[in-house]
Amino acid sequence: MLAIDKQSNLVVIELKRSETGEHMDLQALRYAALISTLTFKKTVEVYQKHLSSNEVQEDAETNLLEFLGWGEPQEDDFATDVRIILVSADFSKELTTSVMWLNERNLDIRCVRLSPYKFEGKALVNVEQVIPLPEAQSYQIKIRKKSEERREAKRSQRDYTRYEFDSKSFNKRKLVLAVVMSWITSNSPNSMSDLLSAFPQETRKGSMFIPVTEAKDIYERQGISRHFLGDDELINLPDGSRLALSNQWGKGNIETFVTQAKKLGFEIEETT
Repeated sequence: MLAIDKQSNLVVIELKRSETGEHMDLQALRYAALISTLTFKKTVEVYQKHLSSNEVQEDAETNLLEFLGWGEPQEDDFATDVRIILVSADFSKELTTSVMWLNERNLDIRCVRLSPYKFEGKALVNVEQVIPLPEAQSYQIKIRKKSEERREAKRSQRDYTRYEFDSKSFNKRKLVLAVVMSWITSNSPNSMSDLLSAFPQETRKGSMFIPVTEAKDIYERQGISRHFLGDDELINLPDGSRLALSNQWGKGNIETFVTQAKKLGFEIEETT
């Protein structure tokens, strides 16, 4: 099973009906590796397919955002880690040894033993976490704490600044999209050269605008949308060009864009 926790980590839950949990650690690791590159957008697609196949009339993205407590998708913070939970009637010595070794190397793998019983006509299940053992929990926490400190240091370097434009609040990506679309509406450019006269390529390191076909090809090859590809986000020009705007904006290039936008007469205010 595939799940997600409150910290937006993906969780692989591997179930076995055997008495030893044979090979389930390897299977779970392979699955974890396969899904480790899942983006928020792709996860929404998978979840929506699951809801639809079970005839559940709910919106996957709304459910995920509500569960995570997010106001909007945050791709940079999504699925930064993958946890594994192994569930079986029991576990072999070889498996438990492997799991403990992997946990020491900062993987998050837990072994949960399920023991069914019958009592007065009822089926009862005893759920017991066997790895990490309660007496070893503090050791595991210390190991993970060091790694978490490294991840936290990396997260603290991220910039969550928001900007006010046209009486609305935007993150970096959405600000660029709003400003460019506003300029297009007011100036009706005829070609790529008209766009580049307002937003030169040096506004961003790397191409700011590329043909839609190239942008979609990048998405298909990498599984990550690096350009705005929504129907209302594409740029359709009178000369027949269809362009996609880069959505890769961060501390390294947003200031250059804001400076250029202000030169064009746009009022933009940094709010947080």
